[in-house]
Amino acid sequence: MAKFTDQMIGREFECPRCKSKGADVNRMAVSGTGISRFMDIQHQKYLAASCFNCGYTELYSLKIIEGEDRLGTLLDIFTS
Repeated sequence: MAKFTDQMIGREFECPRCKSKGADVNRMAVSGTGISRFMDIQHQKYLAASCFNCGYTELYSLKIIEGEDRLGTLLDIFTS
């Protein structure tokens, strides 16, 4: 599912700045605030789509696109 989501967004992305189609897609994880920041728990996961033509980048929440991944969050807590 993850690879399919990345490919679909990369293929269907239309840049709001230059109107070109297609994007380079990467996943990123960041820590939140409070205790998760101090424990380096990166439970906020995003998909970044960067326009091939001008570099404009949009972030998409993976929690919304793919649903919440509680197992991944637990594994992140125990492996940090």
